[in-house]
Amino acid sequence: MNCNQIAAALERVKSHIETEAFQGYDPYDALNAKIRFSLLGKWAPILAIQLHKRNPLNLRNILGIKKGYNPKGLGLLLLAYSLLYRFHPHPKIKEKMDFLFSWLHEHPSPGYHGYCWGYNFDWASREKYLAAYTPSLVVTAFVGKGIFAYYQATKDEKAAEVLQSIPEFILHDLPVTENDEGICFSYTPLLQDCCYNASMLGAEILMKVHSVTQEPKLKVLSQKAVDFTLAHQHPDGHWNYNLCLKSGKEKSQIDFHQGYILDSLAAFIKHGEIEDEKYLHALQRGAKYYRAAQFFSNGRSRWRVPKNWPVDIHNQAQGIITFSRSSWLDRDYLEFAHTIADWTIRHMQDQAGYFYYRKYRVAANKIPYLRWSQAWMFLALTYLLVKP
Repeated sequence: MNCNQIAAALERVKSHIETEAFQGYDPYDALNAKIRFSLLGKWAPILAIQLHKRNPLNLRNILGIKKGYNPKGLGLLLLAYSLLYRFHPHPKIKEKMDFLFSWLHEHPSPGYHGYCWGYNFDWASREKYLAAYTPSLVVTAFVGKGIFAYYQATKDEKAAEVLQSIPEFILHDLPVTENDEGICFSYTPLLQDCCYNASMLGAEILMKVHSVTQEPKLKVLSQKAVDFTLAHQHPDGHWNYNLCLKSGKEKSQIDFHQGYILDSLAAFIKHGEIEDEKYLHALQRGAKYYRAAQFFSNGRSRWRVPKNWPVDIHNQAQGIITFSRSSWLDRDYLEFAHTIADWTIRHMQDQAGYFYYRKYRVAANKIPYLRWSQAWMFLALTYLLVKP
């Protein structure tokens, strides 16, 4: 796939996103419905979310669910536009960047130390119930990555202030697990837990802020968080999803979260100017596993290793991002990122420009989710085009 084809696909999804004015639906927005599922018992919200996200029929108008701004989605878009602006500094791109940053600057989750953000919908699982806009480390980190890129592109003083405040949320509001292996930041302020990819995203943001402020404490804590995660890398290179602090058992869920960890580890090495080869070896081993286990040679991803179906657009996008940014590890990775993009554009991009949510053996869920599908693919194709 050549640059002109990538640029054309990028422009189509960009046009769709801008036509929607950066608003949209989400696979997990069931609890924005007029029906108060939370009044029907603990399991009603959980079942509503799971059934809703699997339904290929978009019933949101009937349920009273409206399109909205998703902070994580806007953070991803801000990152993509900022990368584009550094590649091609056009006033229209700058206008979109400024809007996205201004919205995020004006809509943090209130009541916490520093800037932080959460999803624009209630979310429920067996472990916890999060009200809309309850901040999480994952959402905050991806917004932070967008603001960091915006700051790099513009040197905006407000962006610097917001960026430098994010560690206050991480260090003062999130429970931390600490042992001889290092530290693990919790996913949210509400529960002490240990999710590897979330903690690594926290480590990445701390190191990126350190690269701006040169605050030694941030580098030390970032390295401790990375050390904890590296201690739980399996011999074949993969990480499981999380660690149960009570039982000591891990949840095996191997998918795009592998890419999250690899990207955060690479950012830690780069922005921390880390020379210890144990980190590079962990990155190389993880990338090799991710390439071999998560993807077929034609660029199609597995859903969760070893399950082959459905093909989830988030897996496709993350593969493009991780391998397009890893050509310094292996020259074949960039070519494979193109292979993933080619398969995805041919099989999962609609003529209207948006990308489908999931593709099954004989059908597809074509609901055009803003955060989960469009923002991620816009960012993925941007990385592939500009090669920052």
